Amino acid sequence: MTKINLRNIFFYTLLLVFMVACDDTVTYSEMKEKEVKAIKDFIKEQKIKTIKYKDFIANDSVTDVSNNEYVEIDGVYMQIVCNPKNADDARRIEDGDTRNMIVRYFEYNIQSGDTLSGNKYTGESFDEMRVTNNSGTFTAAFISGMMPTIYGSSYVPTGWLVPFSYLWFTRHTSQLAKVNLIVPHTKGTSNATTYVYPCFYEITFQPEDLFDYDEESDETDSNE
Repeated sequence: MTKINLRNIFFYTLLLVFMVACDDTVTYSEMKEKEVKAIKDFIKEQKIKTIKYKDFIANDSVTDVSNNEYVEIDGVYMQIVCNPKNADDARRIEDGDTRNMIVRYFEYNIQSGDTLSGNKYTGESFDEMRVTNNSGTFTAAFISGMMPTIYGSSYVPTGWLVPFSYLWFTRHTSQLAKVNLIVPHTKGTSNATTYVYPCFYEITFQPEDLFDYDEESDETDSNE
C-alpha cells in the first residue's frame, strides 16, 4: 500500500471522527428546548395551575395553594405558600432598605430529577443573605451557608429575588414567608446557567433581626 493511500485513510478516519463528534454536540438552542419541555412536563406532572399576572395582582398577590396555583413572572413560576402580612410584626423590605435574611431551602433539578442541595432538613443549619431594595429592584448576596459553599460564590440566583416584591416578613417561625419557585437557567445558579437546566425550589425567609425595622419609630418615640 502506498504512502498516499495510507495518508488518505488517516485523513478520512479523522474526518469521520470529527463528523461523529459534531453529531453528538448539543447546541444551546437544543438545550433550551429540552429545558422548556422539562418545565412543561413538571407543571403537568405536579398538576400545577398557572394563573395570569393580572389576576394574581387583582387578587392581592395571592396564589391559591389548595388549587396548586403558580403565577409566571419573567419566566419564573412562583407559588406563595405563606405571606405573613397579618403577623403582628409583619414588615416589608421598603425602598432603600437593606435586610439580612435567614434562608432555608430545597433545590431540585427538574430536568435530571436530582436533588442538588438544601438545608431545609438539616436542623439548625441555614443560609444567610443580605437583601437590598433600590427603587423596587432587589439585589442580594449570600453571606454564609450551603449555597455559597457549594457554588463558590455569594451570587444569589435572580429567580430567588422575584418574591421580594410581594412578600411580608415576620420572625414568628410558625408564619414565615414561604414560596415555591420554578426557575429557568437564565435566572438560576451559575451551574444552571452554564449547563442549561431548570430548578425547583422550596424557600422560607426569616428576618435575622426585626430590631432595625423599628429603629426609626423608636427614635421618634424617644424624641417625644
